[in-house]
Amino acid sequence: MLVKTYGSAVQGVDAQSITIEVNIGKGINFFLVGLPDNAVKESQKRIDAALKNNDYKIPGKGITINMAPADIRKEGSAYDLPLAIGILAASEQVKPESVGDYVIMGELSLDGELRPIKGALPIAIQARKEGFKGFILPEQNAREAAIVNNLDVYGAKNIKEVIDFFDKGEGLEPLVLNTREEFSKNVNQFDLDFQDVKGQESVKRALEISAAGSHNIILIGPPGCGKTMLAKRIPTILPPLTLEEALETTKIHSVSGYLGENTGLLTSRPFRHPHHTVSDVALVGGGSNPKPGEISLAHNGILFLDELPEFKRAVLEVLRQPIEDGVVTISRAKITVDYPASFMLVASMNPSPSGDFYDPETSNDSEQAVLRYLNKVSGPLLDRIDLHIEVQPVPFEKLSSKRAGESSESIRERVVKARELQIDRFRSEPNIHNNSQLTPKLMKKHCQIDEAGSQLLKNAVDKFGLSARSYNRILKVSRTIADLEQSESIQPNHLAEAIQYRSLDREGWA
Repeated sequence: MLVKTYGSAVQGVDAQSITIEVNIGKGINFFLVGLPDNAVKESQKRIDAALKNNDYKIPGKGITINMAPADIRKEGSAYDLPLAIGILAASEQVKPESVGDYVIMGELSLDGELRPIKGALPIAIQARKEGFKGFILPEQNAREAAIVNNLDVYGAKNIKEVIDFFDKGEGLEPLVLNTREEFSKNVNQFDLDFQDVKGQESVKRALEISAAGSHNIILIGPPGCGKTMLAKRIPTILPPLTLEEALETTKIHSVSGYLGENTGLLTSRPFRHPHHTVSDVALVGGGSNPKPGEISLAHNGILFLDELPEFKRAVLEVLRQPIEDGVVTISRAKITVDYPASFMLVASMNPSPSGDFYDPETSNDSEQAVLRYLNKVSGPLLDRIDLHIEVQPVPFEKLSSKRAGESSESIRERVVKARELQIDRFRSEPNIHNNSQLTPKLMKKHCQIDEAGSQLLKNAVDKFGLSARSYNRILKVSRTIADLEQSESIQPNHLAEAIQYRSLDREGWA
């Protein structure tokens, strides 16, 4: 007897349905074809043990299983459940009538328990798109898949519940989740707050500008001055995720397997903080079977690189293209996948090897040692960072003060108002949502400056030897400063403030 069940394969951050054809005929053999990897081939042993421990069995007949389309590699153990249900239906141990109406995925343990899978959200989205009646998967992934409306999602604890569902129409109930209610309930929940930061008012101003326009920023200062503390609080002043952004971000984390059990929609912007020993593949993504890297996991959020010069030069250089394009393309001989990578880069570094700002008369570092240290970060990468901020140590008087700083909530209100202006401004522009994404064409339209501003910018370019990219970055930042002041035009004082945030473009800044 021939029976078809359906699973799904994840490629990039999208899924593709897989048809599992199970045919039982004469003979005593077991053939599994359709480009399965070793984990899929090993499923026969897991299925055999799981069925026997639940009073079922793989029939001693000729079993041929084809996983179509055959030119897509099938990876992982999540195909255990659809293969097992297909075998039971083809051997008439389970009623076969309705097994083809559902996408089925799940890894089996030897006692028949179901273990969680990766990529439940994109699989559910594809199942709804193709008109399947429902999606059966391990209960640990059910909340994640139930985000998708107009699709019945059934979370099962073990294979016996799935068998009873197809045989008797009982044992499983669809999980109903109000996506918008789930999203709004948990949005803007933070443990950190800018209220905890003493002093550093000028740095907080720069971080507000950075958040308002989604501009990349680097913090330079000695150890203990608060660089990491400030960076970790940036998510608290960013605009809340929209529902569309939350779904997009959750898909990436779902594919990577980083969503916790019984987790639904991500409601906070991601904050990724890789160690400086990270490899280029781990940062950008890739591998023989491409997976998202840290920059894609930071999509719609923040990538924080602490102690920037300690990262390997080759690792930092691979950031240049994703920073510009907001997407990373991984190409292999048989496959090319695109991962979204629209993130805000936040970096920190010491001003010299010893950690202190360089002073020729008092420093233990030689001038050559300081230059070698600074040159670990290439000019082209620094060019792509919009704001360069020097962070000075906080004096004792401010550290011991009982006066609380401005809260993240009040800063976020100003940031949100500036972002709303940008959303209205770029409403007719596809894929442009904030000032950092301005194209040269749009800059001519939205970043016009008067004669005084033009002269000020000309003097800065001549004096500091700014590159064309630095010139554009200054205009984008000044547009954001104007938005924070709810100003329609860029004034000379907006330009002057943006110019002072290019300290690394100046010779001898340290």
